[in-house]
Amino acid sequence: MNPTPRVRIAIQKKGRLSERSVELLRRCGVDFDVRTDQLLFPSSSFPIDVMLVRDDDIPLYVYEGICELGIVGQNVLEETLAARAVNVAENVRTLTALGFGKCRLAIAVPKGDRYDGAKTLDGKRLATSYPQLLGRYLKSKGVTASCVEMNGSVEIAPALQLADGICDLVQTGSTLVANGLREVETIFESQAVLVQTQRPLEPEKQQLVRRLEQRVVGVTRAVGAKYVMMNAPRSALEAIRKIMPGMESPSVIPLGDDGQKVAVHTVARETDFWVLVEQLKAVGASSILIAPVEKIID
Repeated sequence: MNPTPRVRIAIQKKGRLSERSVELLRRCGVDFDVRTDQLLFPSSSFPIDVMLVRDDDIPLYVYEGICELGIVGQNVLEETLAARAVNVAENVRTLTALGFGKCRLAIAVPKGDRYDGAKTLDGKRLATSYPQLLGRYLKSKGVTASCVEMNGSVEIAPALQLADGICDLVQTGSTLVANGLREVETIFESQAVLVQTQRPLEPEKQQLVRRLEQRVVGVTRAVGAKYVMMNAPRSALEAIRKIMPGMESPSVIPLGDDGQKVAVHTVARETDFWVLVEQLKAVGASSILIAPVEKIID
């Protein structure tokens, strides 16, 4: 009897995507026991092996087919493979964006420096950990500038007179402000993505990949979603439909013999549910119940 095929997925061992990647897999029913002295962790609940590696190794492992799948930041994916002159779209397939690890690669200059668009960077020195992405952007703008490659603490380069500006990952921008810098250009938007090798897979492995992808999509679609139930006058339905940012038309269930009152059920993605409740009550809704959504499966 042939053994059950298994697929491998590479995720970040340490860093900003590590915990969220582990959490995502576990919410998808992929349980595994993490031990610091191991590289590969087999799941007992799904035929997949989880490999914990450095983030910049993930694109290469997926590209080479060492791992069929990977969870990695788009910035790392593009930068790592561009350094190997590998076309990402042709060699790695992005299955779905995951909605976490969001950041942007941005150019920043000292806050007192004049900036009148990308051409201002002509002849300047820019410190960065992303020379490939920065070089691609500068070329697209017809700008000639020098890339000063640094690993870590990029934001201090202007103060040390190592560079005239920087190109670095930004989330809140507080680090830039603390170092007397201001953001002037966003050159790349990034988040974590689930990727698959473009190398051919046997049908059984491709089916496993598809199954996991469906689970991941179901979990990520539920992030920020709530199931909302309420009672309301039938006359208020149109107002409720305008208020509710529902994924589909709400379910409406008649209450009582005269049908003048209904129960309304729907899924919403409103970020401020207190405001939503106030709006619903204002049009006559009552007995409002808001519950978390674990997964959304089509």
